[in-house]
Amino acid sequence: MTAYKILYIEDNPDNMRLVERALKAKGYILHGAIDGLSGLEMLESVMPTCILLDINLPDIDGYEVARRIRKHRNSEVRHIPIIAITANTLKGDAEKALDAGCDVYMSKPINIRELWARVEAFMPDDDFLK
Repeated sequence: MTAYKILYIEDNPDNMRLVERALKAKGYILHGAIDGLSGLEMLESVMPTCILLDINLPDIDGYEVARRIRKHRNSEVRHIPIIAITANTLKGDAEKALDAGCDVYMSKPINIRELWARVEAFMPDDDFLK
């Protein structure tokens, strides 16, 4: 299996460690960013297959990060799938994330099996048919 790269933009070190362990167990390579601006800076150098995005970040929120990704000058970056992972679970929060450009909305606490399924759904099919 190809080791696909995933960018996780998350300011909570405990969540970062949990997701890193879970995804490494499935063979993924995780690149972490602790705030929105550093995550945006990493995009072109990492070119991840998928982005995991916390909504509550210390600088710009995840909604703004998603909007900037969807307006990025590089069309490849604009089409990277974004999975919002957030503690925001009020009515309308999922719609707000999807409206900002996220493809999927997941609530915290993180369910590892759901995370694996969501990430795998965005991976190229060829390696998962073997």
